[in-house]
Amino acid sequence: MDRKRAFKLRFRRRLRMQRQQVGEFSSSAEQRLENDFFKRLERLGSVKRFVTSWMALVVLLVGCVVTQMLGLSGYYQQLVPAPGGTYTEGILGSFTSANPMYATGLVDTSVSRLLFAGLLTYDSNNQLTGDLANDWSVDAAGTTYTVHLRPHLTWQDGQPLTSADVLFTYRVIQNPDAGSPLQNAWQGIQVAAPNPATVTFTLPNPLASFPYSLTTGIVPQHILGGVPMGEMRTSSFNTTNPVGAGPFQWQAIQLTGASAETREENIALKPFAAYHAGKPKLNSFAVRSFRDQKQLIKSFEHDELNAVVGLTSAPPALKHDGAARIYNLPLTAATMVFFRNSAGVLSDATVRKALVQAADPTSIIANLDYSTLPVREPLLHGQVGYNPLYQQAGYNTAAAAALLDGDGWVMGGDGLRHKGGQTLSFQLQALDSGDYPQVAKQLVQQWRAVGAKAQLITQDATTFQNALSYHTYDAILYGISIGVDPDVFVYWDSSQGNVLAPVRLNLSEWHSAQADTSLEAGRTRLDPALRAIKYQPFLQAWQADAPALGLYQPRFLYITRGTVYGLSEHAINSDVDRFTNVQNWEIRRVKRADT
Repeated sequence: MDRKRAFKLRFRRRLRMQRQQVGEFSSSAEQRLENDFFKRLERLGSVKRFVTSWMALVVLLVGCVVTQMLGLSGYYQQLVPAPGGTYTEGILGSFTSANPMYATGLVDTSVSRLLFAGLLTYDSNNQLTGDLANDWSVDAAGTTYTVHLRPHLTWQDGQPLTSADVLFTYRVIQNPDAGSPLQNAWQGIQVAAPNPATVTFTLPNPLASFPYSLTTGIVPQHILGGVPMGEMRTSSFNTTNPVGAGPFQWQAIQLTGASAETREENIALKPFAAYHAGKPKLNSFAVRSFRDQKQLIKSFEHDELNAVVGLTSAPPALKHDGAARIYNLPLTAATMVFFRNSAGVLSDATVRKALVQAADPTSIIANLDYSTLPVREPLLHGQVGYNPLYQQAGYNTAAAAALLDGDGWVMGGDGLRHKGGQTLSFQLQALDSGDYPQVAKQLVQQWRAVGAKAQLITQDATTFQNALSYHTYDAILYGISIGVDPDVFVYWDSSQGNVLAPVRLNLSEWHSAQADTSLEAGRTRLDPALRAIKYQPFLQAWQADAPALGLYQPRFLYITRGTVYGLSEHAINSDVDRFTNVQNWEIRRVKRADT
């Protein structure tokens, strides 16, 4: 019993000691937890701020390093234009002929300009320069021009291009059976090829502007020489496999669309390796025709096109498209209001002069969505003969009102002027697209301010063209192409307003013996200083008679997807002159490291 009792006592002592040890350990653990965790937990906020600060510093340092690397990368590498790529141009219109003797619409002239080369062309400064021609000269009499071809010229099929091809081209143009629209301009000019590298042109009279007519594309005699003149216009050469000497050569044509309204032509061109100015840098050039403007814009928005041609104004969607680049290429042309001088109230020179002074071209230009130069006389600023002394009268409503008062036009209670029972009223016709409606509306308001009522009639292209052709208007808002040379004979000489004139481009039907003599004298003088003197009587007569109201130089609108390297905004004479430097166009960019 004693042993048993002693064992129990020892067991109890050990149990008490173990409990005491557990209690002490638990107390110690609690104390450590309190000291090492909970008390430190109170300082977690400051620790968190410390850690966060270090992390932010690390992120900042990494960002600075990346930024510095990107910034410094410009010193050792950069994005530069590179050859290659396919350039697709969408053009509003239809394709009918690539032959430069017949090409007239936007699509035709564009394809023709890419395929064919002329004797002369324009450089990036819009100055006449050699294309197929190496040089040219004129004799002392000013009637014989001699052109020397570049050596080693070839057609795109590998055949040599010689003066015989040039002679053939212009003889086809001169032949009435061939039906070229250029025929009238080439009558009376003798063309000869004394040797394979030389062509001569002999004119009946001196004509200073003649070299500017040598930009027409040359066609191959070895292909077209056997085609009858009466079948030249319908030859398959014009549409299925034309061969030229321009920067690009024909590859294929694809037609899509089940109807005339939906039909599209897709023309594929490839670089001409032997082009005299160097093989084009683009891998290929495609021209797509569109009948519908909405479809053209849609295709551009879907990145199917690199450029669009044929729009008269930039759609709002494209204006706000960050990837779209809008090129405004100023044209050597003049937008004017042509007053028909031969009938109605506009036959009165005083009325015309009053309308000129009542118009405010400066405000009209300010409301255009592009910058341009004003037109204040029949010659453009910078042309030979241009003289600020002979500008049309400036905007002055008080002076305009005084002219009308002095001419017997009395302001009535209706806000319009009347004379002898006749109201000072006339029709103003304009195209219903582009800048024309906006400009015409401003003119109507400005003329109304002095008591003249202009009845605005906007027309579609076909109706408007008929009005132009038959002169069925009182006044018409229109843009005429002038070009680099100041020979404006066709627009202002009395003979060009006659109903029997071939083109009847004297839209004002202005008749002035003084102007006729001056225009003839100016165009036959080759010396620029003498030409300027000879044109002065014409400018004086134009200023005095006010046959038209000069407004501004129009632009050619060219919208591209991104930058086209090699294409710059410079003055051009026609839409196809955008291709002046097309062999150097580039659309790709690659990284280049500088060493």
